[in-house]
Amino acid sequence: MNMKHDFPQTEDGNVVYIRRVEMDALPAEVRDQAPGLESLYAVHGVDGERLALVRDRQLAFMLARQNELTPVSVH
Repeated sequence: MNMKHDFPQTEDGNVVYIRRVEMDALPAEVRDQAPGLESLYAVHGVDGERLALVRDRQLAFMLARQNELTPVSVH
């Protein structure tokens, strides 16, 4: 799960959405890479495409900002 991410620029600006994803909603290969966690945080583009999965909310926001994107929390 430690991979470099290159985020594309979007037509709608630099907004990405951050949301919590329960582990049981993820494929087995992803769950196998994150033993002991109950959830991960997803970074989604404005079109809904999942761009990244990270360990916690703070890391998701940091990842977005490092790529000059504006993170918005989704509940």
